[in-house]
Parts: sequence; structure tokens; C-alpha cells
Amino acid sequence: MKLEKILNLLNSLEKNSFLKIIDSIISDSPKHSKEIDIILEEGSKELKSVDSMNIARIFNLVKSEYTEYLNDELTRSESQLDILIDILTRDGRCILKQDWFSRLYEKEVASFEKSLKFFNKLINNHNPDVDSSRFRDYNIFRACITTAYCNDEVNNQEKKITSDEQSILLTLSNCLELSQEEIKLIKYSVLPIIKKDIDSLINELKNFGVLFYSRKNQTAYIPQEIVGLLRDLRGKEIADKYFRRVLRQIREPQINFVCRKHNIDWKLPINDKIEKIIAGGITLSSLITNDIFKENTNLTEKKKYFNDLCEKSLKISPPIKGTLLEEKVSNLIDHYNNLELDERVSISVDGYEKLLNDLQLHITGLNNQVKSLFALQDENVLKSSFLLDFNLKPQDILDIIEINDLKEFISKMNIKSRGDLINNVLDHYKDSENIYLENFENIAYRNHNLLKENGISLPDAELGVKFEDLTKTIFSKLGFNVDEELRKKLNTKKDKIDIVLKLDNNNLIVIECKSVKESGYNKFSSVYRQLKAYRDLASKNDLNVVKSLLIAPEFTDDFINECELEYELNLSLITAESLINIYQGFKSSKLKQLPYKLLMRDVVIQSERILKAIH
Repeated sequence: MKLEKILNLLNSLEKNSFLKIIDSIISDSPKHSKEIDIILEEGSKELKSVDSMNIARIFNLVKSEYTEYLNDELTRSESQLDILIDILTRDGRCILKQDWFSRLYEKEVASFEKSLKFFNKLINNHNPDVDSSRFRDYNIFRACITTAYCNDEVNNQEKKITSDEQSILLTLSNCLELSQEEIKLIKYSVLPIIKKDIDSLINELKNFGVLFYSRKNQTAYIPQEIVGLLRDLRGKEIADKYFRRVLRQIREPQINFVCRKHNIDWKLPINDKIEKIIAGGITLSSLITNDIFKENTNLTEKKKYFNDLCEKSLKISPPIKGTLLEEKVSNLIDHYNNLELDERVSISVDGYEKLLNDLQLHITGLNNQVKSLFALQDENVLKSSFLLDFNLKPQDILDIIEINDLKEFISKMNIKSRGDLINNVLDHYKDSENIYLENFENIAYRNHNLLKENGISLPDAELGVKFEDLTKTIFSKLGFNVDEELRKKLNTKKDKIDIVLKLDNNNLIVIECKSVKESGYNKFSSVYRQLKAYRDLASKNDLNVVKSLLIAPEFTDDFINECELEYELNLSLITAESLINIYQGFKSSKLKQLPYKLLMRDVVIQSERILKAIH
């Protein structure tokens, strides 16, 4: 869930710790202080008075400073937050009920203690299953941890690892190519594990600015943007779901190389080995540049393998660029991190819901599989709105389905079975009408770049007509009688009404649609002449126009002021954003038709007021 959406769910007290941190960063003149000042001057100088959207904008401008702050705080903390942060950075952990959070923490600690016991036994007895060079690496790192932790005793000080010592240990662990799990196991073979109660942990993380906590809902929220920062701090290059996507395209013998190197049981089933690799904190760059290859594999062979993996197996288009292998891997990481931040669903939300319903109907146990893999608390998790709050998109769900189950599903649903199976499924559930409706604002603004990014290609000449058609669709779905025959009857060669809504007793609402690239629609005299001509056409046919509506991306203050002074046409203005919000909210109401009198009151119709009235 994005930061802006989370902020809208919370009261001022629940946001207070986070805003104090941002305020502190702003007071130290961050890199983008000029842009921040502009945002603050648009509203209020005080951050606590700024709306959620602009707080999110400011956060994005201070991300680098926020990361530095987090790193310092987490390093100074005496709590063992690495265990806790490993829980929070996994997929599906951005919304956690307190009791669920507590159970996950207890389970994580118990599982880790069990692994630690096995690990200590393994290296203390020099188990022959551990390669001698790896055994040496473990002992070097453990000796350094011991020195860093215990050297304070010489000065009669409390034992702890300082931030300077931590940075040296991080460099050493990278040189030894240790996974995060190996680092953690070696660290806690020296340091004691100290468990805390969940209230203390939540309070500490809240004060650090890692999470927000709603006492009313007893729920912790970790914004998607902060999850990304925590992953960086833990050396986790991409989200688990993307790492799983890559690992599933790698042959099992290569997966076994990785397991042997990082002390994972290579005799486990392939899916279990993949999950162990992900949980172990092994980096994608280490895996692709070294871990999956035999020792004598040359650089040319590695590059060829990488290109084939990306283009033929992962089907990434356009191809990942780069001259050096390290550059290619870095660009692949960027590709997946950009995907993580991308809010596009690839199909419409309605299409996603239909896909989930069909998958649940035809694939036994999928709900439990998704629930278990992503550690979700709800019983029925195969709901589009629920999964999107956890940033789980259609391909993320399709990725975890076994290939034979996917083929069987494709056969049952009469989906094309040649080529890329997942893309075939996604294409089958693309709902063109809903994709257009979800891009209603972009069409209104004639924003070709965003439309293209969302898979819509329309020439500029067709955007106006498409905007009209979508507005008709919305009003039809709101329960109005969009009377096309009457519209054609009233229209002349000179005056052409865009939309006619037929009410009872020969009453009409006439609608004019304006899609424009400008920042605000401001041609009042032009639209006034048009709407007056439409009223006259209706009057000649013994019809009464009770309301005129103008739909546009936005309106200038001057245009709104002129409309407020106009009384003859009974004209109201609706932005494209307000209209689509009204439609989305109406879908969840119990009404069969939106009461047209709700459109009669204001000059600028506010979606919030209408939604409040119908729920």
C-alpha cells in the first residue's frame, strides 16, 4: 500500500512520529529543499497541515536523507531489528494486524533459533558437508563479530557493535559472499537473542518511522516506499516475488550449486530450495554473476546465459542493456524495482477480479497457497482489491501456479496455449472497456505518454470521441437513460449535443465533453453559446433542459467564477476525476440509479459530497 493511501487512513496523532522525522530532515536543508519549499508554500508552511498527497511528494524528495536517518537509527538501536525487518520486507507484510504480527514474530524467532542450533552444531563439529573454504569463511567472520562485540569489555563498557564496526563487518561479509541468513546465523552464534513483546517492537518501529500503527484497527501499516528502503538497508536487491520469478527459470542443477555454496539442503524439492534461497537473503547479483555457475565458466558464457535468461525465459522486452555483466545485472535489478513501484495492473481491476474467480474455481487449493506463501491473515485472499493493497498483481499470482495446473486452466478456459502461457492468460482477461475507464482522466487530458504506458494507443483525433463515449458509458452505469435516438433527432449540422440524458416528463440533462491538454478549461463564452443553442433545440421540440453539465479535465478559477454568475442554463461543472470517482463509489452502493438531484446543487460538483450522500 502506498504512503499516500496509508496517511489517509490515519489520524494526526498516528502520523506524528513520521512527520517529526520529515520535519527534522527538512530543517537540515536537504538536497531538494527548493522543491519542498514550493510544495509547502502551495498549502501551509507547516507539514502537519499539508495533505497526504503532498506529504508523499515531499517524502519522495527526501528519500536519500530518510535512508541515511533509518540506517543510523537502526544501527544505534540495541534491539535486534534485523530479525524483525526481515519479516517486514517480505511480500504480503505491508498490512499487519497486531495479533498476526505477533504470531509472525514468534514463529520467525522460533524458526531462527532452531536454525541457529543446527548451524552451531554444523560448524563447531566441522561437518564434512560444509566445504572447507566455506568453513574458513564462517570462522573468519565469527572471529570478527566476536572482536567487535566483546572489545568494549576492555574499557569496562557495555558490549555492543558500533556503527563503524558494523560498516567494516558489512564490507567483510560482501567480500566473503555471505548471504543475509549466513550473516545472521554467525552473528547470533556470538550475540544472545533477546525477544521483546510486540507492543514494544511496534512502538520502537513507529518512533523510527518504519511503520504506522492504528490503535483503532490494531493494525500496523508499512508503506511500499519504506519497504523499498528497508530492503536496501538489508541488502535485499528486489522483492521476493521477482526473485522467485527469476529462480523458477533457472535449471535445478544450477539451483543446487547455490544451495551447496550457502549451506542449504540441495536434496529438498525444487520449490522448497527456491523458497530457502529467497529466505536466505542471497542477492540476485551474487546468484547470477557467480553462484549458479561452475568455477571454470568464463565471462562470455555468463553473458550469453544472462541474455538468454532475460530474453527467452523471462521474456523481458525491451532487452536488458549493458556492456559489463555487472551493468546488465544492475539494470535487471532496476527493471524489477521499477515494476514494484509501477501502479499499473496490466489488466483492468475488473478483469483481475474475474481472473481470480476463475482461478479459484478451477485450481484446487490456490487460495491457501497464496495465503501461505505471502503469510496473509484473511481467510479468502483471492480478491483483487485485497491483493492490490499488498501490491500483488495478476502476474505475481500466475507466477506461483504450477505449470501443469496452469496448462489445465488454459485448456478449460479455451485460452490460447501457444507461446507465453502467462501472457496468454493476461491477454484473455484484458477488458478493453474497463482499461479505458481506468484511464478516463488520461484520455480527458489527452496524455499520450501515460496512455501508451498503460497499453492504450489512440490517435489524437480519436481521443475526443473516446472521451464522449466513455462519459456515456459512465452515465449509463450510473443508471441514467442515455438517449442516443433523441440526441440524433435534436442535433443539426451546426449544433451537435454530445450526450442527452432523458428524465421523466420531457425533462433532459444535456452534457458537453471537453478533452484538452491545457491545465484548465477556460473558454466560457464558447461553451455558453453551445449549451444555450442545445437548450433552444430542446425547447423547439417541447423538451425542457433542467440541467446542463460540462465535463472536462479541470477548470480555471476564472471559468468557475463566470459559471457562478450564470443563471440561465443551470450549468454545473464536473472534472473527469470527480466523475470517475462518483462512478467507482456508486458501484459499491445499493442504488440502481444515481439520484439526478444530487447533480443540481453546486456549480463545481464535488465527488466527496455525492459519495457521502449515496452510502
